[in-house]
Amino acid sequence: MAVVIEKPHLLQRLAPVFRGFDGPLLLAILILAGFGLVTMYSVGFEQGTRFTSHGRNMLLAAGVLFVVAQVPPQRLMTLALPMYLVAVLLLVGVDLFGIERKGSQRWLNVGVVIQPSELMKIAMPLMLAWWFQRREGQLKPVDFLAALILLSLPAALILKQPDLGTTLLVVASGLFVIFFAGLSWKLVVPPLVLAAAGIVTLILMEEQWCAPGVDWKVLRAYQKVRVCTLLDPFQDPLGKGFHIIQGMIAIGSGGVWGKGFLQGTQTHLEFIPERATDFIFAAFAEEFGLVGTLALMVAFLFLILRGLMIALDAPTLFTRLLAGAMTLNIFVYAFVNMGMVSGILPVVGVPLPFVSYGGTAMVTLGVGLGILLAIGRSRRLMQS
Repeated sequence: MAVVIEKPHLLQRLAPVFRGFDGPLLLAILILAGFGLVTMYSVGFEQGTRFTSHGRNMLLAAGVLFVVAQVPPQRLMTLALPMYLVAVLLLVGVDLFGIERKGSQRWLNVGVVIQPSELMKIAMPLMLAWWFQRREGQLKPVDFLAALILLSLPAALILKQPDLGTTLLVVASGLFVIFFAGLSWKLVVPPLVLAAAGIVTLILMEEQWCAPGVDWKVLRAYQKVRVCTLLDPFQDPLGKGFHIIQGMIAIGSGGVWGKGFLQGTQTHLEFIPERATDFIFAAFAEEFGLVGTLALMVAFLFLILRGLMIALDAPTLFTRLLAGAMTLNIFVYAFVNMGMVSGILPVVGVPLPFVSYGGTAMVTLGVGLGILLAIGRSRRLMQS
């Protein structure tokens, strides 16, 4: 009697590839991607291809996310040191042979033009998580010192380009790993107190320290201008303060319910500079108001909380540190972008995840979320 063996259909063959994906995290990603597409259609439809390019970037990031999500965390750990070393070498290459644009030397031609500092946003938390995994159970103060050295070298190279925004993001991603690894609160609180005291002193001394001709030594001239513009943007309302003032006007004019989709006057009359990139949050707030802004914040909060839950449930120290850092990186992106557009933080050129236009930043986001999905997936597959 012949036995008929049925071939599995396409869905059955694909099922193992998708098994174990975290449903709530995917839902948060889809919601935020929807916000991004709707907003980009509004701010970019007058520019022809901007919306379609944003959609293409999202599809590329989704492909990268899917591929990275298939990589077991053990393999990620083996990639940490090589990726870090390659990223550092590329940053050295930028310093020696980099391409300069608009006064900054941030790009390198390796057959294609790349921005190595974007790679470091992923390589840094990977490297430090790998380092603390190797030192698990035998941590000493010198291990935290070594981690700070590993963090300081690429941060200094990026700051030299100069690129203060990316430097802050790379430093934050590394500090999250160091803190989660067990850094004592006794070492965390004093710098926070000093930073708070410095901010208060700067506000009180703004008139003297922001006067023309005063050299801050520790910051470049344009960085001093950004801080002083934040403290009083109306000193130069048609120049350096224009971005912040127009962003605040757009956010305030949205009111509770917003002016409506495609109805933002500040946006479509081109009063908002960089309305498709760094200042896209102002355009979103103008058209969707306080209600839309709160919905966007809730979506980010949902994604961040879900990411932290994945970090808490991760099976190893490496995966816990990495998942925590990748999650809080997204928080820093969103907080800094919304803060600078709202006029409570200096303008540092940080995109809003899922919403701002930019291919490199979108792919980097896809890699980070793919790592987060891979960690959650490994836990689920182990349990099943």
